[in-house]
Amino acid sequence: MADQRIKTEQQLPVIGISMGDINGIGPEIIIETLSDNRITKICTPVIYGSASVLNHYRKLLKTGKFNYVPLSSIDDLHRRKINLVSCLKDGIIPTQGTPSKEGGEAAFLSLKEATNDLKAGKLDGLVTAPIDKGAIQGEEFDFPGHTEFLSSQTGGRESLMLLCNDNLRVGVVTGHIPVSEISKQLTAEKIEKKIALMETALIEDFGISKPKIAVLGLNPHAGDNGLLGKEDDELIRPIVLKLKKDNKLVFGPYPADGFFGNASYTKFDGILAMYHDQGLVPFKTLSFGKGVNFTAGLPIIRTSPDHGTAYDIAGKGKASPDSFRQAIFMACDIVKQRRNLVIANQ
Repeated sequence: MADQRIKTEQQLPVIGISMGDINGIGPEIIIETLSDNRITKICTPVIYGSASVLNHYRKLLKTGKFNYVPLSSIDDLHRRKINLVSCLKDGIIPTQGTPSKEGGEAAFLSLKEATNDLKAGKLDGLVTAPIDKGAIQGEEFDFPGHTEFLSSQTGGRESLMLLCNDNLRVGVVTGHIPVSEISKQLTAEKIEKKIALMETALIEDFGISKPKIAVLGLNPHAGDNGLLGKEDDELIRPIVLKLKKDNKLVFGPYPADGFFGNASYTKFDGILAMYHDQGLVPFKTLSFGKGVNFTAGLPIIRTSPDHGTAYDIAGKGKASPDSFRQAIFMACDIVKQRRNLVIANQ
């Protein structure tokens, strides 16, 4: 048992990297990030993609620092080196800056192969480069985004999109849906479930023993005592009061504008917004280019940068790798945190 504990503590995480849309900035931020040899001191990266795509961007970026070991399968993994599992058709060449059907298909094949190895336990975590949510659609991918696809691949579990930057962590009850559908999809069961997912993630994945969670209201001024909507008083507030009685540190509902405007967010470990833009607009205003998207609530570990494909700067050497680098760091940290929990429970 002691030998197993030492092995678990010392083994570097194996982190899969899906290439994302090959016509966007995904391949170049992967190259920029992994060109720093310090990355292989904290994990063993495994890119799922194509040598022709990587070589295309390596030439555009004029970097000679980036080298990898080609694999036919992750079973041939080289630890402490950058690995490439070839899973795209031979010779595929990106048309950087322009979305295409081929780019969408490549993004899906990369994600599919990486997800299969992740589910099989051959990867400790997955970092996903940005996809084009339109181009990737097909027979096997009929989802609004990565989060929903990965939830379906892990038994249809409820998950939580959690945007993180240092001590700022913002989750959303409803994700990629039209604004007109938000109030229809908000239920007491869903809100309570998302709070529970956030609390569990803060404890188990971030090591916060007694997390303090803020819940935002749905309507302007959190409904203004029913004047601007009834959901805050009739749906959200009763859940908060119920959880408080269960000795949970859950507070709200707070008016979203004032909550972020007066820096109340600094007093909480997690913040739950009711819908996508309510949470992501302030988060990205405060953290853009440094934030990480973590899919909480799943048995697997997945992170991603907080930005999209950025076609307008693809291949021009202008894309910052900062958010992607942070996504790798966070994936490694969560792997270690979960390993420590296993050890503590043995």
